[in-house]
Order: sequence, then structure tokens, then C-alpha cells
Amino acid sequence: MNSNLHRVDLAPYGLTVGAIHRNLSPAHLYEHAIRYEPGSSIADTGALVAYSGDKTGRSPRDKRVVKHPDSEKDVWWGPVNFPMDEQHFHVNRERAIDYLNTCERLYVIDAFAGWHPRHRLKIRIICSRPYHALFMHTMLIRPTEAELAAFGEPDYVIFNAGRFPANRLTAGMTSKTSIDLSFEEKQMVILGSEYAGEMKKGVFTIMNYLMPKQGLLSMHCSATADPKSPHSSVLFGLSGTGKTTLSADPKRLLIGDDEHVWGDDGIFNIEGGCYAKAIDLTPENEPDIFQALRFGSVLENVVFDDEGRVDFHDTSITQNTRGAYPIEFIKNAKIPCMAGHPTDIIFLTCDAFGVLPPVSKLTPEQAMYHFISGYTAKVAGTEMGVTEPSATFSACFGAPFMVWHPAKYAELLAEKLKEHQVNVWLVNTGWSGGSYGTGTRIKLKFTRAIIDAIHAGTLASAPTQADPIFGFDVVTAVPQVPAEILIPEQGWADKKAFAATAAKLAGLFVENFKKFESGATAEVKAAGPKT
Repeated sequence: MNSNLHRVDLAPYGLTVGAIHRNLSPAHLYEHAIRYEPGSSIADTGALVAYSGDKTGRSPRDKRVVKHPDSEKDVWWGPVNFPMDEQHFHVNRERAIDYLNTCERLYVIDAFAGWHPRHRLKIRIICSRPYHALFMHTMLIRPTEAELAAFGEPDYVIFNAGRFPANRLTAGMTSKTSIDLSFEEKQMVILGSEYAGEMKKGVFTIMNYLMPKQGLLSMHCSATADPKSPHSSVLFGLSGTGKTTLSADPKRLLIGDDEHVWGDDGIFNIEGGCYAKAIDLTPENEPDIFQALRFGSVLENVVFDDEGRVDFHDTSITQNTRGAYPIEFIKNAKIPCMAGHPTDIIFLTCDAFGVLPPVSKLTPEQAMYHFISGYTAKVAGTEMGVTEPSATFSACFGAPFMVWHPAKYAELLAEKLKEHQVNVWLVNTGWSGGSYGTGTRIKLKFTRAIIDAIHAGTLASAPTQADPIFGFDVVTAVPQVPAEILIPEQGWADKKAFAATAAKLAGLFVENFKKFESGATAEVKAAGPKT
């Protein structure tokens, strides 16, 4: 490759380090990681093993957005987007640059966010760790030689000085970690966290601000395409609902596993890679992911033996072990990662209360309500002997990364649903015949049969009956799924207990939605459950 492609001038940022490595190949980044980062190693599968230090997950309470007259009316301020003034952003940026200037060498990754050529962003990562450079080489869309030669000035720059702490005496700092974003200066600063996922989700946050300004819907979801037509399908779902498992469908093409945009001519992936959970990973359960964690991939915070064999069951460092790999490492990935408009939108929920049906069809207003709610349920920790399910709500199925009020994304979704006549489904992958502890988990083969029937178009004309509390149309016949589990109440031996549990969950929905009522229409508010 032309050596000029690896040259970049960082002096305009105040960076004066002599050794600057731009867009090194994975082989060279491996070499630098092994040579300069104690603890880095190579797994027997060929993946680079790296460690993120004290932080093994994101720090959402330490995320700050600069409050500026040009954008402050756009931002949904509160527990997701904490405000920061310009001066203290500059203080943190100066602190990051001062640290980076003490490093012997720096790494630059110039790459793209967004597969659509009209909507992609040029992203520049400046960091001190080869692990971070390889991670973003993997997660962003890698430029060709010609694209790199013509890259020019980036649209956004991320200064990753995560090895150096924020000053807790700086106004607005709550810890030694600070993740700061300025839409006006088009820069992001990372202090006090070496967790690579902060960069990935920082780029997603930027896209979540910019895409809606263009009338495009950014989405925290997985997406697949029909190999025999241009159409696609989108799956929303929080952790534990089956989003990754169900998108790994041998009958479909993978567009992406996490971040997408719905534009004027279809959907496109934001990323060039996948970032999968690695806990309890086996070649039997997740063959596609397991084989993708080879040379060119990153394994994060995993434990391995003297022979380089990774123990994916070992959570002594963290339960949030991860693997990042280029999307083309998945055999049925669709490259470029773009497809036509979806025919179906699927909201996945793992209802541990056991009262939501395995599959329901939603009206556009109900779709907006459930999109804004972003519901799933988790089982409380058994170490205290508590088995009562707890509801989890995350607006738009991705609240930590949303910039605008959730109603903004919901309105864009409603417009696109109406324009393209898309079916919307609520699919419960949780419990049936009772709540957690008395009922049973809906079998994966039944959920797969439901998804297959959705994609085949079978459910669009299937018989339904209205749910008296939640109001949606419950599908009552699905090929290869027992009819008795499709109507939740029929599976409960104690009908009074079912009614009480359904009323409880409905009340939790209503209580959660109160915080969004000011930005929702009367029709959307009326689409919620009746209490």
C-alpha cells in the first residue's frame, strides 16, 4: 500500500507526537499490541485478546453533551443527556490532548459510519492503544485505498485518552470518567475509560442526532434481508430478548446486528463490524459468531489458558466479555450492508410476567406506544430468594444512545410505517403458562416458527382477537406453534392470578409512559393498555 496513505497531520489539533500511525493493517496492529501493551495476546483462534482495565462496560452516568444555543432545543436533556458547558468541554479536551502528547506513538483510524454513500460520515479516531485502533478498524466501515487517499477532513473526531482520568474538580464531573460530545465542534473526548464500546456508541449517538435532522430514522436494532427480494426485516429488542440469536437466520441475509438507519430508499447498517457478547459462547450455540472470532477480530476481557484457549464461561474479569469482528466474517452477510424498505418490524420482548402473547399485531399508534416504551422484563437476583419479575423500559429500545425526545424517533417510525405499509409485530420470547417460577420459557423453536411465518407473509392474514387489556390484536393461529400457548390466559391454571398480573403489568406501562406524555399525541397515548 502507498505509504502516503498512512500520513496524517495532527498539528491542527495541538498534537505534536512524532510517531503517528494511520490506518495500520490488522497484522501491524497485532504486532504493536503484543509489543507495547502488556497483557495483550493472541487466542488460539487468531483473535487479538485485549483488556480494558477497570471499566469493562459503558459509563452512561458520565456521558455529557455540550449545551449550545444551536442544538440545545434539539436535545432531550435529563438522565440520558447530561448538559455540559463549552468551557469545561474545552478543559477536558485540553486534558486529553495533553495526555496524548505524552505518548510515544498515536494511532489514527479514518473510516466511515453508514453504508449509504449519501449519508455516511467520515470519522477520525485518535487514540494511544493499538487495541482501540483495531477495534474501530473493525467496527467502522473500512475505506478502500482510493477512499482513504481522498478522505480529506473528517466530519467528526474522537479523542480517546481513556488511560488518563478526568479531573473530578472540573465542574459537572461526577467521577474520573467523562465521555463528552460537542455537536458544534464535531468532537468527542474520552477520559477515564478504556472500554472500547464507548467509541462505538459515541458514533451511534452522533448518528442518532444527525440522521433525524435529515428525516431519516436511526435505530438500535438488528436487520436481515430476504435473499430472493430487495425487502428487509427489522428486529428491535433489549438485552436478553433474542435479537442477536433470531437475526442469525440461515434463511436470511444479515444486514447488521445493532445499529441501522431507515432512509428514503431502504435501510442501511451504520457499522462495518459486529460486537457480540462472548459469555458462554460455544460453536454449537452460536456457530457463526464463534467462527468469526479469528485473525482480525478482537476478544475483550476474556480469560485464556497457556495454550491460548479461551474459556468463554469464565467471568472472573467481567460478565460483559465481548468479541468484535468485521461483518464480512459472517458467511451470510449482505455486502454492502444495505437493503430495501422493510416489510415487517418486530419488537421483541422477554415478558417474565407471562401475560403478553407470543405474537400480536400492532396498529401504527400502538407501534409508536410500544416503541417509545421499549419494554422487557428481567428476573430478580435469586441470591436474595426473590423471584418476582422486574419490568425494564428503555425508550426506542435504546434510550442511552438517543439524543432527541423519543417522540421524534417514534414520529419518524410512524411516517415510514404509513408510507411503506409495514406490518408491526410484538413478539414475546419470555414466559407462558405463568410468570417466571411457575410458567415455562417459550421454546426457541416456536419463536423461530413465528418469525418464519412473519417473513413468509403468513401472519398478515392470520386470525386474531383483541386483547381486552393491552388492546392489540393477538394472533391465534401460527404454523408449527401450539394454539394453546398463543392466548396467554388459556395457559394459566389460576385465571384470577393471570388477571391480577396482567393488570399489574399494564399499570407499569402506564406509569412509565407518563414521562413521555408531553411529547406524544392523543392517539398514541390512547394506544396504551387500559387500567
